[in-house]
Amino acid sequence: MMLPKIKYPTHEFVIPSTKKKQLFRPFLVKEEKILLMSKTTEDRSEIFRAIKQIINNCALTDSFEVDALTIFDLEYLFLKLRAVSINNVVKVSYRDNEDDQVYDFTIDLMEIEVKFPEKVQSTIKVNKDVVIKMKYPAASIFDDKQFFTKGNEAYFDLIVRCIDKVYDGEDVYDASNSTKEEVEEFLDHLNNAAFESIQEFMNNMPKVYHELNYINKMGNNRKIEMSSLEDFFTLG
Repeated sequence: MMLPKIKYPTHEFVIPSTKKKQLFRPFLVKEEKILLMSKTTEDRSEIFRAIKQIINNCALTDSFEVDALTIFDLEYLFLKLRAVSINNVVKVSYRDNEDDQVYDFTIDLMEIEVKFPEKVQSTIKVNKDVVIKMKYPAASIFDDKQFFTKGNEAYFDLIVRCIDKVYDGEDVYDASNSTKEEVEEFLDHLNNAAFESIQEFMNNMPKVYHELNYINKMGNNRKIEMSSLEDFFTLG
């Protein structure tokens, strides 16, 4: 006798970077296994690759491309899927560094949104002819195991990955059509003002965001800013 096929509810989420709606199912035991196995490695990149696979498994929209997601899309979708799959409520504790007391908080994951920076430009003018168009880091970065072993070089490597297009008058150069070495050489010849603008873009990425406000035992207003998955869960 055939066992019955279980039907699951579907959920529609808006992808933060594109504002497009996509359909998902909750993650199941098989997805929980993927995450649990990744945690045993204690490798952050393995865990995020597992999260990426889980999101791809749960996507129901035919046009969905997990590699087209940004890193903050990936984190946002995992929080929402966790909310509809297991529990929308998580409990966290933080030790206040002023009064040394531990404070407990309850967070509704469905309330978490992505915070976009204000007044940060993705187009950077180099001179009167040359303009650089930046893009946010793609979730596909987690497939590159070498990236996470580069130490101090990782930041510059990430900048290389975030160059989208270069405009030179009427000519448009897509960075994806250039080699990594060619993009690095281009960056090496930028003036300081242009590179500082690139760094401002890189240092002010959109991020999942939640704010906890409380008054500590000393009567002072305190604020905790949560801006990564590690702030909500123990991933390792």
